[in-house]
Amino acid sequence: MEVGPTTHYVMGGVKVDADTQMSRVPGLFACGECGGGLHGANRLGGNSLSDLVVFGRIAGAEAAKFASGHGDTAINEDAAAAVEAAALAPLDRPSGESPYVIQHELQDVMQDLVGIAREQSELEQAIEQIDQLRIRAATTSAEGNREYNPGWHTALDLPNLLVVAEAIARAAVDRTESRGAHSRVDYPDKDQHFGNVNTVVWQAADGSMETSHIPVVGVTPELQAIVEEMG
Repeated sequence: MEVGPTTHYVMGGVKVDADTQMSRVPGLFACGECGGGLHGANRLGGNSLSDLVVFGRIAGAEAAKFASGHGDTAINEDAAAAVEAAALAPLDRPSGESPYVIQHELQDVMQDLVGIAREQSELEQAIEQIDQLRIRAATTSAEGNREYNPGWHTALDLPNLLVVAEAIARAAVDRTESRGAHSRVDYPDKDQHFGNVNTVVWQAADGSMETSHIPVVGVTPELQAIVEEMG
């Protein structure tokens, strides 16, 4: 039996409003493991169900409220046609690289260079390789048709996988300390500054990624009283 380290739960995720679970994109709500800012520097597996029960209910209720107030939203036909064309491109492309190959290479990059023990040069190398994989992902080809086609689904997933992978790598480069499940072999100690901020990855004006810091929201007196009461 092979024994080895496994991938830890993600502590990051989509930045959402604490009260509504809506992201910075109007009408886009996130909860569960794709939501960020809830679990701090380390996340326990037992949090999954309670996370979904509590914040899933909030997200669903707020999404319904948002939808009821935006029923007259018009669809941009040109934008919809462009999205449809991009989605069908791997099926229409007569030749191209298999999306599975790129997916497997991305997995290797993240495992080998953005794994448990992180280091500056390896993280920068990972970002460069992710950029190259993104170029290749733009010309993948999927055999078959639209019905039950996992190859096509993988081709559609690749851009999102690459975005998440780059965001993780860039956030790890930015956070020059070790804290919780984030371990930098070149920065083994905690940094007081990073203990007071969250690292946020934004889309810059040119479409690239940039990182910034936002202050960690303190615990309210009401929640602090509950914490003290429980333990």
